[in-house]
Amino acid sequence: MKEKLLSLLGFSLQRDSLKTEIISGITTFVSMVYILALMPAIFSPLSEHGFPIESLFTATALSCIIGTVLMAFIAKRPFALAPGLTLNTFFVETICLAMGYPWQFALTVVLVEGLLFVLICVSNLRQVIFEMVPTTLKYAFAAGIGFFVAMIGFKNSGILAEGTIFNHMETLTTPSSLLFLLGVLLTGLFTVMRIKGGLLIGITIVTLCGLPLGVTVIPDNLIEIPASPAPLLFQFSFDYILWPDFWVCVTTMLFFDLFDTLGTVVGVMASVGIIRKNGRIPHMRSIILSDALATVSGACLGCSPVTTFVESSTGFAEGGRTGVSALVTALCFALSLVFSPIFLAIPTAATAPAMVVAGFFMFGVVRHIKLTYNLEAMPAFLTILLMVITGSICDGILTGLISYIILSYTYGYMAKFKKARRNSQ
Repeated sequence: MKEKLLSLLGFSLQRDSLKTEIISGITTFVSMVYILALMPAIFSPLSEHGFPIESLFTATALSCIIGTVLMAFIAKRPFALAPGLTLNTFFVETICLAMGYPWQFALTVVLVEGLLFVLICVSNLRQVIFEMVPTTLKYAFAAGIGFFVAMIGFKNSGILAEGTIFNHMETLTTPSSLLFLLGVLLTGLFTVMRIKGGLLIGITIVTLCGLPLGVTVIPDNLIEIPASPAPLLFQFSFDYILWPDFWVCVTTMLFFDLFDTLGTVVGVMASVGIIRKNGRIPHMRSIILSDALATVSGACLGCSPVTTFVESSTGFAEGGRTGVSALVTALCFALSLVFSPIFLAIPTAATAPAMVVAGFFMFGVVRHIKLTYNLEAMPAFLTILLMVITGSICDGILTGLISYIILSYTYGYMAKFKKARRNSQ
């Protein structure tokens, strides 16, 4: 029975290590558990408009569980899913606050966007979109996301301000920053020594060291019963479905969701060598389909689009390769429904170093980029640069694709022009 379940998750006793997969799943969860506290904070402005904030914590956890379980059994890969940060900001700040539409309108946008995403996944359009990305750019996605993940780690530590600028030097001496630097040193050392579970060990040590410094705060209650998600379930409003603004929002959200997911999946998979010579990635269709179905289920629960989290790279860095890791992450989210005070007590100073080290692993694929072939090297460079300075995976992908198309077309046209000129002479 046990072997049959493991096989459904893509696990092989001859090839994979159950211990490694479990550690990988826990590491991924610890790296992204902050989303449970962040979602209510982001959506708090909508409380004045009747949005049931108290139910959002439960809805967020459930959306993470369902999305990650879908990934575990359909795609059999160690990716974890949760409401995307760029997309939830678009949901709240743009659709609800700037455009003035009710949150039920925004949830309907998420539902329709998710259904269209599913249609793209089951059609040939998905393959066309994926194959239009050159192999060199796929490696650039990995390197760029590596920098992106590491930058998030530095931002979470408080050392980096908004953008990519260091805060004042005194921020390096705060207890949180010192713990972060200790964590980077420890996880880096564990990585060099090839200690299994090094990222998780580092997170644990830094969390414990934060107790006497006041960075890690022991919660008053270790158990907390979550609020019912009922007020958020299936809160759709189809009254606006024929309005132009509705389809503008759907198109924008679908665009960001598709390319954010594509960049994250391609980048993480390429960084661990799961990419074929022709540039294709095994199980890509299943991975994207799981993501799309998670968006639909998240909309039904009352969440902004659920997407593949870039923090999954920490699980890959720990050696996770199968759906067992994703299932462990989902089980941890299930536990968080009751033991949320314990998990939310883990400081960002403890998890941020794991993201820096995961970024290091992803950056290593830069060796596969043909740096001496400028036609491919320049778009790859722009992809990496724009991901970092804009803080957006989608912006980096678009910059790389557009620059590649323009350079390739211009180069090809000039080459034909020179050839025709030589022939005429």
